[in-house]
Amino acid sequence: MAYLLDKKLSAVFEVLLRIAIALVPLSHFAAFALANSTTSLVAAAAGDVGKEWKEAEALLNWRASLDNQSQTLLSSWGEGSPCKWVGIRCDEAGSLTGLNLSSFGLIGTLSNLSFSSFPDLIAIDLSRNSLYGNIPDQIGNISKLTLLNLAHNDLSETITSSIGRLSRLSYLDFSSNQLSGRIPSEIGLLRALLSLALDTNSLTGSIPTSIGNLGKLYELDLFDNKLSGSIPTTIGNLTKLIDLKLMVNKLSGSIPPEINNLTNLRNLVLGSNEFTGHLSQYICHAGSLVHFSISNNHFTGPIPKGLKNCTTLIRIRLDGNQLVGNITEDFSIYRNLIYMDLSYNNLYGELSSKWGQCHNLTSLKVSNNKISGNIPPELSGATQLVELDLSSNHLMGKIPVELRRLKSLITLLLSDNQISGKIPSEIGMLSRMKNLNLAGNNLSGLIPKELGDCSNLLFLNLSRNILEGSIFSEIGRLNSLENLDLSMNALIGKIPPQLGDLPRLEILNISHNNLSGSIPSTFHDISSLTSIDISYNDQEGPIPNLKAFRDAPNEAFQNNKGLCGNVIGLKACPQMIHNPLHRKGNNYVIIILVPLLGTLFLIFITFQVSHKCSQRVMKIENKLTSTQNDDLFAIWSFDGKMVYENIIEATEEFSSKYCIGLGGSGSVYKVELPTSQVVAVKKLHSLPSGETFNQKAFISEIHALTEIRHRNIVKLYGFCAHPRHSLLVYEFLEGGSLLQLLKNEERAKAFEWIKRVNVIKGVANALSYMHHDCSTPIIHRDISSKNVLLDIEYEAHISDFGIARLLKPDSSNWTTLAGPMDTWLQHPGDLILSLSPSATFTTHNMPLNDLLDKRLSLPTNEVASDLLHIANIAIACLHTSAQSRPTMQQVSQEISTQKAHLVKPLHMITLGEVVTV
Repeated sequence: MAYLLDKKLSAVFEVLLRIAIALVPLSHFAAFALANSTTSLVAAAAGDVGKEWKEAEALLNWRASLDNQSQTLLSSWGEGSPCKWVGIRCDEAGSLTGLNLSSFGLIGTLSNLSFSSFPDLIAIDLSRNSLYGNIPDQIGNISKLTLLNLAHNDLSETITSSIGRLSRLSYLDFSSNQLSGRIPSEIGLLRALLSLALDTNSLTGSIPTSIGNLGKLYELDLFDNKLSGSIPTTIGNLTKLIDLKLMVNKLSGSIPPEINNLTNLRNLVLGSNEFTGHLSQYICHAGSLVHFSISNNHFTGPIPKGLKNCTTLIRIRLDGNQLVGNITEDFSIYRNLIYMDLSYNNLYGELSSKWGQCHNLTSLKVSNNKISGNIPPELSGATQLVELDLSSNHLMGKIPVELRRLKSLITLLLSDNQISGKIPSEIGMLSRMKNLNLAGNNLSGLIPKELGDCSNLLFLNLSRNILEGSIFSEIGRLNSLENLDLSMNALIGKIPPQLGDLPRLEILNISHNNLSGSIPSTFHDISSLTSIDISYNDQEGPIPNLKAFRDAPNEAFQNNKGLCGNVIGLKACPQMIHNPLHRKGNNYVIIILVPLLGTLFLIFITFQVSHKCSQRVMKIENKLTSTQNDDLFAIWSFDGKMVYENIIEATEEFSSKYCIGLGGSGSVYKVELPTSQVVAVKKLHSLPSGETFNQKAFISEIHALTEIRHRNIVKLYGFCAHPRHSLLVYEFLEGGSLLQLLKNEERAKAFEWIKRVNVIKGVANALSYMHHDCSTPIIHRDISSKNVLLDIEYEAHISDFGIARLLKPDSSNWTTLAGPMDTWLQHPGDLILSLSPSATFTTHNMPLNDLLDKRLSLPTNEVASDLLHIANIAIACLHTSAQSRPTMQQVSQEISTQKAHLVKPLHMITLGEVVTV
């Protein structure tokens, strides 16, 4: 009976299967066309369809567990054969062999993905998504798997030990997640493994000794974790290893000598750990090392002899240790060398003249050692040098004039040595230089005026020398200068007024000199100044009424001749000078008549202006049929000619043909006044129904805004507060807004990278001034590309500052985002969110150039370095914790400091590398 029932069920199944075969594409079953009987065809088809259905069901179940956006991205799943679904690869028999959904933006877990349903799966790549949770144990059931890439997600918990069952695995990448716990010893069972990447996680414990079983391994990346203990001696078994990167951990102990067995090593990077002991003398004895870094450890003892013959080296970092050696004898000439840092060690000897033959060298740092002798003139042969740091050594002699050949030099640090003689005038030929520090030497003579040709200088420190003469007037040409220190010299004469013309000067120290006279009046316009020290000079007279002077400590003014001002520690300046009674009669006449005539003249002028203004007010009042008798409008202007009536006439009662912009707070009009001056007039929107206009508060706020003076902030000339219209009058900028420029294809292509970098710097400087240097800090609350205006030279100017506060002067909620929602939810918003430090797991390996404007070719050299540095600062500003973000003052200072140096072309740099710059 059971047999008959089985036969009946088999017959029914055969009929159903034949129907199923008719509905499935023929190509999936073509392999069975040569079967000898209908039974064999049906049996084969039954097995294949059953497997395909099982795989499809597993995929659809997983898709259903993802968030709604992810399900939309996988909308093709469920239509037709799974082999045609996005991200799926099958073999000829229709079995699923590949799952590649890298960079799809998927959000969800792996717990609902039945890995056991894919017995023929060879490759899984789910990298660069937002997958979270743990790595399921059942992943170890995919016996044919050769590639497993789950990098750049948010996976957490420990690495499952079942990973050891994937005996065919050759590529394993779990980097840039949040994995914790130990590296399972079962990892040593993956004997087919060629590449293992577990970097950028939170793994703890020691490196398992079983890792020595991975004899085929050529790449081992365990950096940026919390691994401890020593490097296992079994590491010497990995004789095919090319890359070994263990930096940024808590590894300790000495380097095992077995590491010398790794004769194919090209990259050995062990920096930022807690290693101790001596280095093996045979490191790089095979001559294959390209990148060798042991920086920031506790190594002692001599420089390895093997390094001298390692001519393949491109990058060397030994800095931050206690190594001993003769710099003249222990290093060779590395023809391909790009970067070398030997700082903070106990090296002695003299700099070799042969190092000038390293024609690719961009950075040479040997500071804080015991180097003696002279600076070899032949060093100028390394013409690609961008950074030369020889500070804090025992160097003597003069600064070679031959250094003028280093045209690419941006940073020159020779401070705290025993260098003597004059500062060579040829140093002015280093026009790209941004950081020059010659402090703490025995330099004498005059400061060369040619330094004024270094127009890109940001930092200039000549302190603690015996320089003589006056401060060179050509200093006024250093328009980028932010930090100037000339203290502790023998300078004489007056402070040149040109010093007050430096628009970006923030820190000024001219203390401990013999400077005399008063502080030039030009200092009253240095809005960027944040710190000053003029102590121990012969200065006299009033100090400028600037925040930097008001907030300076007493020590900044002490031991001067007769400074006065409204600060603690100084006497108040006299309001009037009283001349003695015994002066001659002529002096009495002058003393009496001059003030008297001046007073009468002012009274006359005041009367005339008041009379004319009254007439104009009456005229306008009649035109507008106003019934108020009080002063209906108030206006301040730099030339007194800007009046309400002119604006009304010039715009034909605010005709739309003069409108050049619309915003949330009002409309902007281009106005040409009778004086031929062109201004931008913002007509504020009327208040909502039920709200009243507080004219007194409005005028109070306007007074504060009209006092703002900064080169990167649009000048507010004046305002009109009238019952019919409330107007703000600004300078007109020909370049329009940054938003308009970027939307115009032709203009955007002409908007070069150097101009874009300067715009970013300008905006940062302006915001820093508003936040930190105004007597009452101003929060813009609506910063966007539409509120960044450009002049004809592409200089950035922030507009609409203080508008939100102006319209609601009693508002106390300054943390709420003002401005239209599209300002904050533009298309780049999602990208910015993914760039925040808390989300770098999704973008660690994303190329930086993927985020750059494709309408421009990639920048190179200095501009590329600037761009890299700005990207690093931008990511820091996106930290989820407000306390961890830099202030705008810090941003402004950092953004003008060249710190990032390209060690490889920009197109090869990832966002993960940007964060670690």
